[in-house]
Amino acid sequence: MVNKMTNYLNEYVLEIEKKLKGKITSKDIENHLTKISFFCHERLIHLIVTMFFAMFSVLFVFMSIYESSIPLLIISLILLVVLFFYIFHYFFLENKVQYLYKLYDEMLNKIK
Repeated sequence: MVNKMTNYLNEYVLEIEKKLKGKITSKDIENHLTKISFFCHERLIHLIVTMFFAMFSVLFVFMSIYESSIPLLIISLILLVVLFFYIFHYFFLENKVQYLYKLYDEMLNKIK
């Protein structure tokens, strides 16, 4: 299941690509910069959450090894699976925001 932010970002990229085929105004560029700042903030929050989740996952893995505890091992495995999805989503955000930078450059070239 794709989350709402993924859908929102994909739809926004399609919207900008569609606008690039037509006429770009300075208002479009201004709005694009605002959206980039929102997506950068989202990316930063996901980086922080992912890093904390990774630290807790590693902590639980070491605790489960040190304690030789099956319940801690199960929690560790669950955390590692969820961490995988956090990392996957973070890289999606990272790549899309970098693509938005490229679209911004194309918008500037088109307006000149």
